[in-house]
Amino acid sequence: MEDRRMARLRWRSRRGLLELDVVLKNFLDHCYADLTPAEQEAFEQLLATPDETLMAYVQGSQNPPEKELMQIVSKIRN
Repeated sequence: MEDRRMARLRWRSRRGLLELDVVLKNFLDHCYADLTPAEQEAFEQLLATPDETLMAYVQGSQNPPEKELMQIVSKIRN
């Protein structure tokens, strides 16, 4: 079951922007397993964000309005 979830997350992390692909897949591979269930849920919510907005979040030129998403974005940035 967990393998199926990770495969789905890997697929959802594939973006139209190569830079996002690299950042999100790296985060998924190296940090996702250490997140709390609430943080994992926030990461999944973040994946529903359009590419341009998500890139702005990751680059720091814009912040998500939701506190939970901001916490995940901060972890992705680091």
